[in-house]
Amino acid sequence: QVQLVESGGGLVQAGGSLRLSCVASARTFSNYAVGWFRQAPGKEREFVGTISGSGGRTYYEDSKKGRFTISRDNAKNTVYLQMNGLNSEDTAVYYCAADSSFAVSRASRPRSYAYWGQGTQVTVSS
Repeated sequence: QVQLVESGGGLVQAGGSLRLSCVASARTFSNYAVGWFRQAPGKEREFVGTISGSGGRTYYEDSKKGRFTISRDNAKNTVYLQMNGLNSEDTAVYYCAADSSFAVSRASRPRSYAYWGQGTQVTVSS
């Protein structure tokens, strides 16, 4: 069983930046790929990006490329989501999710991840 806890959300002005963190309880964290998703009110959960267990591979939803960056520090059992150039459309609850398997073909699907955090709210004011 893996427990995930997100933090770093908050209120930010349009054009600003935030860095979210996802801390995992996993014994061997490098065995798990971690994805980031977000969900705005009234909308479906949306894929943001994912990172392989070693951190050597990342994969982003097309519209997030260049603004969002995922990285990880396996020594700290932590994955980060750096978000730059935020706008009101980025307002959502952000979730991290983990799974012991990684495949780019399935990475954007919520069902591909067995473990989920509780989410952290990001609000961008215009």
